[in-house]
Amino acid sequence: MGAYGSKAEKPRLRGASGWRRRLLSGSRRMIEDGDAPGAEKLRVEWNLPAFICMFLPEFPHRNVPGHQQLQVLGFIAKGSFGPILKVKDKARERTYAVKVIPKSEILRLGVLEQSKEEVIVQRQVRHPFVHNLQDCWQTQRHLYIMCDYCSTGDLYTYWMMSGRFGEDVVKVFGAELGSALGFLHDFGIIHRDVKMENVLLTDEGHLRLADFGLSRRLERGGRAFTICGTIQYMAPEVLGGGPYSHAADWWSLGILLFALATGKFPVAPEPDHCSMLRQVRRCPYEMPPSFSPAFSLLLAELMCKTPTRRLRTLERFQRQTFFLGTPFDCHLLQKTPMQRILELKQRPDRPERARRGLSSLAFSGFDCDLLQGSPSGTDPGQLLIQKRLLPPARAPPNKREVFV
Repeated sequence: MGAYGSKAEKPRLRGASGWRRRLLSGSRRMIEDGDAPGAEKLRVEWNLPAFICMFLPEFPHRNVPGHQQLQVLGFIAKGSFGPILKVKDKARERTYAVKVIPKSEILRLGVLEQSKEEVIVQRQVRHPFVHNLQDCWQTQRHLYIMCDYCSTGDLYTYWMMSGRFGEDVVKVFGAELGSALGFLHDFGIIHRDVKMENVLLTDEGHLRLADFGLSRRLERGGRAFTICGTIQYMAPEVLGGGPYSHAADWWSLGILLFALATGKFPVAPEPDHCSMLRQVRRCPYEMPPSFSPAFSLLLAELMCKTPTRRLRTLERFQRQTFFLGTPFDCHLLQKTPMQRILELKQRPDRPERARRGLSSLAFSGFDCDLLQGSPSGTDPGQLLIQKRLLPPARAPPNKREVFV
């Protein structure tokens, strides 16, 4: 699921699918036409959950869990297609993050297949450095994707607070993210949106790669062509419209590690992918003299503009001199807490930094099945805000483009 907040720009779509046009045109006209044969029967069938499930079989249909099972504690962030809620499962006594996606938005933006793919991918993967999917379901009006709740927040917040990280910290982060990417690629999955906002942190400051909303299944040797991701992390072959492969994720990792160590991106984001591609092609990607030779070599191999020459496998990544003496065993990597993250977590300005200027008004008026049962006459979103249940929300500072 989302790192918790990753708002997309309004997607530019390449046409709605045929079933969607027929569903929203012909069928609706028949229902609205009182003289049409069987109109009343169609009106009833339109609202049947089974009818909706035909198009979303990956999401089991359930009745609203209600406050007996899930207690909404507040809003975490404003996601790409809807808010992300912090909820407590009363039976398990555990807290989760639930991404709420209105079906009206899925139909309006034409991202039905993308929503399915996100769940299919996350169901298939289990890894110590990948954010776990716990459950998913649908009601009459919404889709729900429930994942583990990471109370520490995302890596971008701590990068803003720190300015930059030393190579010792970057080395651990790189080993953990490289392990996650290697696992996904071996499993036939390309993430396509590796960035700091999509890296969540555990209580010990270790990483979980999150938000599989743009991921897709892609076997070794396969090629993709969809231009998608966050613009300053996108590989040149992605910006150019493909073909591209899993090597694009390793480019994004290189950009992320460069930014962590310097406090800035090698190329500033441009307003569109064509302008960004021109800047990426011009940029020499020179390494600062403050970098160690081993770190400079690692980044040069990750940010190679030619995909076939780029460092693009976990085995080659592990053999880099920069990681000499670093264990790539997931349990050993997590054995020592990340002290720099834990120090930053205690700073009083962390909640405000995590919000990144996102106003609580962004959630006002939000209507969701899980919020039904709030005191009558009170808007659920305002109720949560008034009770100060709104935890740090994330306003995405980066431009994210989705072409479907």
